[in-house]
Amino acid sequence: MPTHTSVRSTALEPRKGAPASRRLVTVYGMVLVTAALFLFFALLLPDTFATLLNFRLLTAGNAVPLILALAVTVPMIAGKIDLSVGYALGLWQVLALSLQLAGLDYRLTILLVLVGGAAVGLINALLIELAQVDAFVATLATGQVIFAITYWYTGGKQVVDADGARAAYFDDLATWSLGPVPGPFVIAVVLAVALWVVLEFLPIGRYLYAVGANPRAAELTGIRRRRYVVGSMVVSGVLCAVGGILLSARQGGVAQANIGPDFMLPALAAAFLGSTTIRPGRVNAWGTLLGVVITTIGISGLQQLLPGRFYLEPLFNGLTLVAAITIASLASRKRLASAERHQLVSVPTGKGNTE
Repeated sequence: MPTHTSVRSTALEPRKGAPASRRLVTVYGMVLVTAALFLFFALLLPDTFATLLNFRLLTAGNAVPLILALAVTVPMIAGKIDLSVGYALGLWQVLALSLQLAGLDYRLTILLVLVGGAAVGLINALLIELAQVDAFVATLATGQVIFAITYWYTGGKQVVDADGARAAYFDDLATWSLGPVPGPFVIAVVLAVALWVVLEFLPIGRYLYAVGANPRAAELTGIRRRRYVVGSMVVSGVLCAVGGILLSARQGGVAQANIGPDFMLPALAAAFLGSTTIRPGRVNAWGTLLGVVITTIGISGLQQLLPGRFYLEPLFNGLTLVAAITIASLASRKRLASAERHQLVSVPTGKGNTE
């Protein structure tokens, strides 16, 4: 059985005994970069960037990207990549509206969408574990099927609630707030905190990291690897459904068949970027949250500084993803080389053992 080493558990972590300054930069360097980036744009754009209005707009607009980034994070911890998340998001935001237009109660609609998200995650898991299809290929194929279903269901057109048939309580999911913080972003942060608690303080989190770092070794220690892979994919599917529900509520009676894939690259960028900070070498909840924050600050600042450049967002996301993967790869190779040198030094030469 091949081991999956794309998500290493200790690849970027500083060695024990490393200088405190080096550990600080390694663990919290991205936090410092985020703060510096914020100060940079705040000084350049004091009237538009560093304002309460901009804060509310950015947090409201990035609740769904954060949830989708968490949906990517969970399978990555188990050593898998889910490329169906964007397509699934598009389907669920369509169904969250269209099922209400068909006469279903909004609460039943939400339940059905959540169950559908879990079902898609289970299908991905079955393809990966039972059919032994590579996760990258399996989830990409599933995503394309979901995309096709979405287009078939909508006929490639917008779903519009022209008569106001959707429930007012459904719209309230996107309009409530906690002080100056929009409610959807509160939900996203609560999900991030819940994931952090599970990963850091519960055995399931340690088992997930063990499965992602070395599946074969995890099985030899008694961990039911398959169970955790399936669970991670199902959780990813449910999180996609939550994101689709909130996206549908935020759009106010309009759903688009082609909107989902646009969210996939930012989610991947945030998750990969998050693996280089807080818990370097490990995909982690706070790192993913920070990845969303830094991409949000960078894109918002550039768009305000250079208005009308519509290529800035995909360009920034692409460069961020490349940078994150490059940092992880270089640090991993450096650590592996250091470990090999340490092993060579520690191997006894055999001299003097003649008795």
